[in-house]
Parts: sequence; structure tokens; C-alpha cells
Amino acid sequence: MWSRSSPVDGFRLAYDRCGTEGAPPVVLLHGWPGNRHDFRRLVPLIGDATDVIAPDLRGFGGSDKHDVAVRHFYSATAQAGSVIGLIKELELSQVVLAGYDVGSRVAQSIARMQPDLVRSLVLSPPLPGAGDRVLTAKAQSEFWYQAFHQLPVAAHLIDGNADAVREYLRHFWTHWSGPEFSIAEDDLDRLVADYALPGAFAASIAWYRAGAGMIAQSLAELPPERAIKIHVPTDVVWPQHDPLFPPEWADRLGHYFTDVSVHQAFDAGHFTPLECPDQFAELILIRARPIPGAG
Repeated sequence: MWSRSSPVDGFRLAYDRCGTEGAPPVVLLHGWPGNRHDFRRLVPLIGDATDVIAPDLRGFGGSDKHDVAVRHFYSATAQAGSVIGLIKELELSQVVLAGYDVGSRVAQSIARMQPDLVRSLVLSPPLPGAGDRVLTAKAQSEFWYQAFHQLPVAAHLIDGNADAVREYLRHFWTHWSGPEFSIAEDDLDRLVADYALPGAFAASIAWYRAGAGMIAQSLAELPPERAIKIHVPTDVVWPQHDPLFPPEWADRLGHYFTDVSVHQAFDAGHFTPLECPDQFAELILIRARPIPGAG
């Protein structure tokens, strides 16, 4: 049974809580075009040993989708504020934050804003270090949708149109996934039912309209000597078949994290919690393990 958080900036988050209360807490943060159910293959692998919280981010799923100033209310910092509010409301501490896509960026923001709440990160791209490589012709041929989402016509063409939503989402779930994965029609049906509600698609792309997409963030990246580094231990699951984030873009992570390990996901594409859930789960469980002598 899902629940709703107390409001932060007027936004309530829908979230599922499962697993074992009192066990080490894990917060799972989804991507676009998805929702909290992106972790349906992962949760059963970690639930016996952890207390799992999976929220819908602002503008997604069952969470609030207010039509407000996107740069203030849908930025990475604003999204992080809602998740921090949920963590504190549930009286959690030393949380393992795990996420991919939008969820990865939100988790990184939380680790910079409130590192005392975070025990470790388990992430898939996007991650800092791409820099102006996002401007190459090959990268631009993949990141076109982020510029498209900035245009009012994107919502006009797609929002509330179930057929358009289905074909648009199907494109990304097909093109971004690895060769061994395809989204089941039942799962796509559930996702379309969510994204096709009036206002839902427009709210989901507020992240990009807020300037939080990969292109804008990469071009705004601070040089290593000025970057606010993340100090919590970080594991990165880097997929081999994600057309957005080639593995060679992992070469500068040490400029932005002081304790980072990269783990290649050789058969996976963009949707790592669904495509390589065992590998993702193993890293979460290692990081969630009780520290000998603690407490």
C-alpha cells in the first residue's frame, strides 16, 4: 500500500515502503520516463535485509504535479529537498541512496546538501565529468529530446494523448535498453496509464524545462578545482549498452567523488535496476550491511 509524504514546498510525494522496518534503510530514486515501479525487480532482492522506500519524484506517478515555476520547484535541488523531507519524516538515518537517470542526479544533490543523512550512494549515469563531450554530433543525436522538452509544443503534442504517450515512451524504453531487455506490454500499459493522465507528461518533463537535463548540467560543470565533491562512498553501475552515456565518460569521476568505484554492467542498457537488478542489488546490500562494532 502506498503512502503520501508531508508537503515540502507544497509537494507531497507518493511512496512505497516495504522490506524490513528497522533494517538498514535504502531509498530508491527512479528515472525518466519511469516511476517508482522501475524497481519492481530490485526490491524483492533486497527487501529481506533492508527497509526499502521508493518514492515518485515531484511531477511523477502519484506525487504532486503542480503547475508552478519549474526552475524553482523542479530543479535537482528542489527534488532533493522533497526526498530529504521524506527521509527526515520517516526518521531515517545513514541511508543508502540508489538511483539512475533523474534519480541519480537527485541522489548526488542530496549527498552534497546533507551528507550526514547518507551512508553511501549506488548510482548509474548521469554522472559529472562528461563536460563538452555532450556537444559531439553523436551525443547530440541522442540528447535531442532534452531540447525538444524545452519547447511548449512537446506538451501540446503529447500531453493527455494516450497513443502519442505510448509511442513516445516505447521509443525510449526500446532504444535506450540493452540487447537482452524489452519492456513487457503489461508494464508499458501501466506506465502509459500513469503518463497519459492530463498534465502528467508535462509535469514529467518539468525536470528538463528546469534546466536539470544532462546537456545543461554538463556545460555548467565546474572545473575539478572548484567542484563541490561528494565524499560519501559511491558505487557506480555503468552500463555498456546505454547510447546516452558511453563507458569512456567514466574517466573523470575522480574529479568529483573522493571515494568512487565503477562496476561495468556488460549486458545492460540505460534501465539498470530492471536490466541488471542482481548486480545493482548486490552493491546495495554490501553498502547496507551493518558496520561491525557500530551501535
